[in-house]
Amino acid sequence: MRVVIRRGRGFFTFFRTLGLALLSLFAIGAVVGVSVFTVYYVRYSRLIDERLRGPVFPNTSQVYAAPEVLRLGQSADPDRIASYLRRAGYTGDKDNPRGWFQRIRGGIRIVPGPESYFASETADLYISDGVLNSIVADRDLFARSEYSLEPLLVTNLFDSSREKRRLVAYEDLPTHLIHAILAIEDRRFFQHGGVDLPRVLMAAYIDISSGSIRQGASTITMQLSRMLFLTPERTWRRKMAETVVTFQLERRLSKVQIFEYYVNKIYLGQRGSFGISGIGEASQAYFNKDVSGLTLPEAAFLAGIIRGPNLYSPHRNPEGAQRRRNLVLAAMVETGAISPQQQAEAAEAPVDAVPTYTVASEAPYFVDMVRDQLLDEYSEEDLVSRSFRIDTTLDLRLQRAAAEAMRVGMQEVDERLEAMRRPRGEGEETPERVEAAMIVVDPQTGAVKALIGGRDYGRTQLNRILAQRQPGSAFKPFVYAAAFNTGLQRPIGPPWTPISKINDEPTTFVYEGGRFYAPANYGRKYYGSVTLRNALARSLNVSTVKLAQMVGYDRVVELARAAGMNQGILPTPAVALGSYDVTPLEVARAYTVLANSGVRMDPYWVSMVRNRNGVVLEQKELQGFPVLDRRVAFLITDLLQGVIRRGTGVGVRARGFMEPASGKTGTSHDGWFAGYTSNLLAIVWVGYDSNAELPLSGASSALPVWTEFMKRAVAIPQYSNMEEPVPPPGVVQVTIDADTGKLATPHCPRTESHYFLNGTQPAEYCPIHSVQPLPRSTPITAIAGVVSPSVAGPEEAAMAAADPVAVAAPVVEAAALTPPPDPAPIPEAVEPPEPPQERRRGFFGRIFGIFTGGNSDGESNQR
Repeated sequence: MRVVIRRGRGFFTFFRTLGLALLSLFAIGAVVGVSVFTVYYVRYSRLIDERLRGPVFPNTSQVYAAPEVLRLGQSADPDRIASYLRRAGYTGDKDNPRGWFQRIRGGIRIVPGPESYFASETADLYISDGVLNSIVADRDLFARSEYSLEPLLVTNLFDSSREKRRLVAYEDLPTHLIHAILAIEDRRFFQHGGVDLPRVLMAAYIDISSGSIRQGASTITMQLSRMLFLTPERTWRRKMAETVVTFQLERRLSKVQIFEYYVNKIYLGQRGSFGISGIGEASQAYFNKDVSGLTLPEAAFLAGIIRGPNLYSPHRNPEGAQRRRNLVLAAMVETGAISPQQQAEAAEAPVDAVPTYTVASEAPYFVDMVRDQLLDEYSEEDLVSRSFRIDTTLDLRLQRAAAEAMRVGMQEVDERLEAMRRPRGEGEETPERVEAAMIVVDPQTGAVKALIGGRDYGRTQLNRILAQRQPGSAFKPFVYAAAFNTGLQRPIGPPWTPISKINDEPTTFVYEGGRFYAPANYGRKYYGSVTLRNALARSLNVSTVKLAQMVGYDRVVELARAAGMNQGILPTPAVALGSYDVTPLEVARAYTVLANSGVRMDPYWVSMVRNRNGVVLEQKELQGFPVLDRRVAFLITDLLQGVIRRGTGVGVRARGFMEPASGKTGTSHDGWFAGYTSNLLAIVWVGYDSNAELPLSGASSALPVWTEFMKRAVAIPQYSNMEEPVPPPGVVQVTIDADTGKLATPHCPRTESHYFLNGTQPAEYCPIHSVQPLPRSTPITAIAGVVSPSVAGPEEAAMAAADPVAVAAPVVEAAALTPPPDPAPIPEAVEPPEPPQERRRGFFGRIFGIFTGGNSDGESNQR
């Protein structure tokens, strides 16, 4: 009997139901997926269309440095010029719109393109033995005396995001850089359609196995999608949106466009408070060169830090940076981009990234001042979107010199302060960091050539060049200038001259209804009767206040305000010692009066603004403001040379700067040094932001920074010719006896040469040291060294007619504390005195010669 077992329908029904359910779920999932994909696709399609309709990167305004000028006779190097031109965007390609260059026998040919800053002509520069000896223009084959090179880009004007970027084109990228990025980021970029499926499957397996999103499979297109349109969060939702955008970009853009956008967008680290965006900016930030000049090791390094620029920072993690760089080189061997031998050679090279302190060489405080000035005239939206070209006065060579000098000089200051502090116990606060600032100006034009507003822009953007502080003794030259001005008038008493004497002893000054002011010299040292030259060289406080009182506080203040200092300066005894607040910028403005023959040149930093079509929107017009007679300015310059030779600024010479220079130390709560040469004026401030007292003099704090800068500046060909100041007509040099202050005779054992306003020099000869009478037949020219103090030459006579001076009485000690009465009106002209008749000349009257001698400026360690 056969038993038939019938299978129940429930078994088949179950599987059929399960299948239908799964099919339904799949269908629902597919519908939902398609719907979500469609929503994302439509949403991001509009977004992408809108973004790509205009420029992907805003056409921000760009800030350019001043052009570098090459002059005949200066030192030059064809390789350095070629390197400069590459940084300016020139190449060896004749089709380059910026311009091109080529090496020729004995020099270099420069051909500006249609997009060059200049309408500069093509020129051949011939160099032999390291000297530029010929500049021949191609247009007319005529020789030129100078040639201006293309200005370098400093930065783009940033918005609130403080993102710095230099756009580069795909064709500007060196081949090894492209290969390096592809080898480490996306080897199949030019083959896949935006999503690399093998990488995606492998990444998905790892993510599912770990239970979290750990493995990235992003292609270059996917990374660009995320950077342009999405957030960096690691979620499945963001991954889906990223895939949608990737397909959209691949459909709308070519591979070359995608790669170009990518290398201009990627974040590559931090520079101070600025974000470094794009390969172009990173090349400058890390290696101080244009992207076209990157070597293989440098290109591999930049490709390597894309994954983690701060993780692989060469400054924070040099070993990690080198390992990552070498990993990229190994990947390039795997892809066949380089040979094993090239890999081995490149792997041996150090990661020579420029130091982090060179952020100061990028002039961030200077750029802030440019931006702040322009925001007074244009909106921020205009500045970051209208492609203005802003030409500035910045000299990048001097800026780098200032940055390096600041680093070296302040390292010494830090060491001095550390040595003065007692060891800190547990729980004690870290002492405040000392700050510093420097401004460098062309005294003949007022152009700001370099500017550092603080030691670390990343830590604080406070610009100390604009901070109000007491200048201390850096103000004193204006007291002495006001005194010498009396020599151009007809005072009741004798005029002040460099050898006029004043009594340096403790003194209490009474002013403004019974107020008392009792200054003390540095170290409480007093020197009795001193000349004005020595009083300024030693920076004697009491003598300077006495001089200000006798000249008149009002006159000192009037001169300081005319020179461009704070209008809040008041006529009190304290004004003579720089006790009223001014900014380093104001001090720089005032010192142009001394360095520029009495004419004030207001510092400026924007020379021209043009729109994208080259139309000039504004241009700086130079204007000088006469403040001080040029003869007086020369006398002060000469006295300030004495400060550096034998006074409080003697450290300048001790540190190795030997070029002609004038300068003055200053010590208040802070340290100052203000000094200038024939072509550069630099002001250095050192102090605490809290206005706490700096326990160092200006000679120990600011002077080292100033000297380090000048030593570097003189090595730059354009600034190497620092000349001695030339006395203007109306100034005479005479030799005096050091003991009596009278005109020297041949038998005076100690003599000094001094400059005087013509008519204020001593009129009598030394009565102490005897002189043998000369034969009447001896020619006067045989014993005459300079112009006779009593007879003016044709130049002086002409000067007297245009700007007469009074003939002074013999110099006497000036000890009275009562200011002299107002001078009598100056006559329209003063005729030079007639020479005495030969038959009436006495023993000393025969001698017209002036004999040269040494300088006896007193030495001092005062401020």
